[in-house]
Amino acid sequence: MRLRIQRTALPRNALILTDTPRPDCPDCDGWGGIEHDYGDYDTGEYAGTNWEPCTCWHESRRWLLLPLPGLPRWLRRRRRDADPWAPGGYSDEPPF
Repeated sequence: MRLRIQRTALPRNALILTDTPRPDCPDCDGWGGIEHDYGDYDTGEYAGTNWEPCTCWHESRRWLLLPLPGLPRWLRRRRRDADPWAPGGYSDEPPF
């Protein structure tokens, strides 16, 4: 097992300890899995990619180390329209 510390945001901000793929794995070359492209049966066009995880890595092997605090409510920014600095949104008036 090769462990590393990562920061995650979902479901909550936290530091987790996670397993990583073996860098010298002959099957996946250290990527943790193998991609398989597939096509449509009738036309032969590209239809997507399947991901097959490698046996050198367990993606679901994670341990919570430390939950991180979120921003206080008064510090969070609310999004108004598209421009957060304009009080009422967009204006056609020149700035002078």
